[in-house]
Amino acid sequence: MNAAPYVIEPLALPDAIDSPNAGVFLEFGALSDALVLETWGNADRLAPLATRLQYWRDSPYTQVRLFFVRLDGRLVARSWIRFGVQENVQTALLHVTVLKEFSGRGIGRALLGHAEQVAASRGCTTLQAFTEHPADFDADGPGLLQPATGTGGVPAGANGVRFALRAGYRLEQVERFSALSLPVGEGTLAALESEAAEKAAQQYELLHWTDHCPEEYAEQLAVLMSRMSTDTPVGALNYDKETWDVTRVRHVETTWKRAGLSSLVASARHRGTGELAAYTVLQVSDGKPWLANQDDTLVAGQHRGHRLGMLVKILNIRRLLGGYPQVERIVTFNAAENDHMLSINVALGFRPAGYDGEWQKTL
Repeated sequence: MNAAPYVIEPLALPDAIDSPNAGVFLEFGALSDALVLETWGNADRLAPLATRLQYWRDSPYTQVRLFFVRLDGRLVARSWIRFGVQENVQTALLHVTVLKEFSGRGIGRALLGHAEQVAASRGCTTLQAFTEHPADFDADGPGLLQPATGTGGVPAGANGVRFALRAGYRLEQVERFSALSLPVGEGTLAALESEAAEKAAQQYELLHWTDHCPEEYAEQLAVLMSRMSTDTPVGALNYDKETWDVTRVRHVETTWKRAGLSSLVASARHRGTGELAAYTVLQVSDGKPWLANQDDTLVAGQHRGHRLGMLVKILNIRRLLGGYPQVERIVTFNAAENDHMLSINVALGFRPAGYDGEWQKTL
């Protein structure tokens, strides 16, 4: 399956970071770090080793396969492929990256061709990929390639864009990568909270927990997590509806913990029915003490219009400021067409740090 003259080798995950068999994994991690720094110039999108090791392991819901190319004893390029196990079993997410000094030699084409063959051998008929673009271009200017959604764009002349187009992929969506510098002034939070609380009109109470959802809410949280796959914009990308239950909620909580993450969850509960109406997750890691990652945020459709998204986010930001004073900023991703969530983030002070192009190809 390899494309000469490059040897594409699989990465075997070690038992632990400090295991005797962890040498190649550590090399792979160093390559991954270098690739992030080449693209972004900072480590915000870099994953700590413990996080990578946990998220790259097989689970009942996803499987990941990793490969690399070594030249003159040095790892210079990598690819990974993520497969769905319970849903999206006919879809593979591929990512190929090559160190800049080794670009233009056909290594990326070889890795992509190999990854596509691996996916096809598993019966996948839909391939997805993404390209990364720091915010060093005019997001409203000329020279952009727009996705099928018609919202947002990526630089048409970027190497990754040209590479994806030549390989037969179609740009289906653009995601905005945003950052919020901390601390946020209490006056700003109080004003936004007061305005949002008027919309909630005493119909909702706010809840919060860290790492482990209380048993009494776990089943309802599973319902909200299921709706992340149906109620958030995905452009023209093909995704199956995900089915979540309490077992899956506990699995992801365990995964977060084993990956070295502390997960702050804030939720809104409807007083009349007792059901959870909204939730949001912030995650911090000892491996990246300066950063918090804004993970899922969702307001159930029947509870929208009450500014619950703003309320749960403000609650979590306050918890972050009080418990993790070393965090300097929060980063998050939003679909470019997700006007409602973007408006909340902009009001809180998030500013664009980059854009990701979401690509798809049908076999």
